[in-house]
Amino acid sequence: MTFWREASPEARRALIAASMGWALDAFDIMLFALVLPELRADFGMSATTAGILASLTLVASAFGGVAFGVIADRFGRTRALILSVLMYSVFTAACGLATSVWHLAIFRVLLGIGMGGEWASGAALVAETWPDRHRGKAMGLMQSAWAVGFALAALTNWLLVDTFGWRVVFFVGILPAFFTLWVRRAVREPDAWRRAQAAAPVPMSAMMRGPLARITIALTLMNACVLFAYWGFNTWVPSYLAAPVEQGGVGLDVDGRTLLLVAMQLGMWFGYVTFGFIADAFGRRRTYVGYLVTAAVLVFAYTMIREAWILLLLGPFTAFFATGHFSGFGAVSAELYPTAIRARAQGLTYNIGRIVSAAAPWLVGGLAASEGYGAALSVAAAAFIAAAVFWIWIPETGAIELS
Repeated sequence: MTFWREASPEARRALIAASMGWALDAFDIMLFALVLPELRADFGMSATTAGILASLTLVASAFGGVAFGVIADRFGRTRALILSVLMYSVFTAACGLATSVWHLAIFRVLLGIGMGGEWASGAALVAETWPDRHRGKAMGLMQSAWAVGFALAALTNWLLVDTFGWRVVFFVGILPAFFTLWVRRAVREPDAWRRAQAAAPVPMSAMMRGPLARITIALTLMNACVLFAYWGFNTWVPSYLAAPVEQGGVGLDVDGRTLLLVAMQLGMWFGYVTFGFIADAFGRRRTYVGYLVTAAVLVFAYTMIREAWILLLLGPFTAFFATGHFSGFGAVSAELYPTAIRARAQGLTYNIGRIVSAAAPWLVGGLAASEGYGAALSVAAAAFIAAAVFWIWIPETGAIELS
């Protein structure tokens, strides 16, 4: 842990704050996918309607990411982080009060706005406080918190849903709001942001001029593909594991599903953490493309298998490669844009991709209903290959000093 000791106390607190925010973001957002079988039964909801609800959240998160990027550049990274966490916590809990699909749709949209904002502010906060040579590792640790949050959500669902029902599972989502009290007291704004505030303002349009224009387009399209793959696969994996074998699923009860999902989160966590070390050592592009191509192969294999014990073994490796690459996006995007527009550029390239990816839950849900889960989930594998192709137009950055 030499890299941890070489960082300043401010950098370590920033990483803890961003990581906790991201973990709690995952906790709140994934509760929907985990209670989806019970939710559909209670509301008589079709797979297509459930997919539309998930897609609405992703569309809202795209707008939230762009809006909070502006807030983070203008008013500060920590202020934006606090506001985004408060927003997604309150409206996750509100989902437990829903009495109709329309209520759920409204609450999921508002939740999504906060969810999109957390990554933009947290990624800029970490990138600007950590030493250049350790930025990839720090971003990997931050991203790994998503797996922790997902696993905690799976455990919460396992402990509560059968006894208390899906509403109580959503009520637990208010807990992240209390985390903001510590952030407000302990985490200060990065020096890089303070210096940028004293300099002449840079318009957001700068990212769409000159050499940055091609980078912005390629980065956004690449991220759209990986987010499409992620949400298309992960939104429906719990339902795939729960569906009867005669309907193309695996036919597992809640205990069996929880075991497989937690095992996948272990692989996801290791994928996130190791990506940063590998990318710092061998380069962002080579590591990213390697993860994406391997993910395509493993996701396709996962969708073709119905034996629970094989999925238990394959799941951690699938999650390792299919999600670990997300650790690199924060470092790459931070190194491509100047401080004055960094949070806006990160929010735009990450979250505009979510608008495209928002079609994934709906599309995969519709395909699952008509063609079966195997064919539907394999669409994610194709999306990973497309993402790897866009790296042709994204330059290698390396551990450069941020301007």
